[in-house]
Amino acid sequence: VQLVESGGGLVQSGASLRLSCATSGIIFRLYTMGWYRQAPENERELVATMTSGGSTNYADSVKGRFTISRDNAKNTVYMQMNSLKPEDTAVYYCKAAWGKAEHWGQGTQVFVSS
Repeated sequence: VQLVESGGGLVQSGASLRLSCATSGIIFRLYTMGWYRQAPENERELVATMTSGGSTNYADSVKGRFTISRDNAKNTVYMQMNSLKPEDTAVYYCKAAWGKAEHWGQGTQVFVSS
């Protein structure tokens, strides 16, 4: 099983980024996919999730700015991040979950300068 995130980088406040998480080794369409983030000295926190049926859930801090989506044909989940703020700076991780199975990517760094 592999989850490989990409799309992170250094941007200015107000900019946009699109994260991608390409998966292999799982039946992607069955999994709830999620994005989590961890800032230095903070615990990992949920950013957004999307179930196999397309239902979404967002952290209050990103509602209206971030959008999670998935392409089952490409086994990939995305997160469009708009109006980025310095407090969005973190390592962003992709997670795949189905029943008791849980898989994580290695993370991609997002740094938002003020």
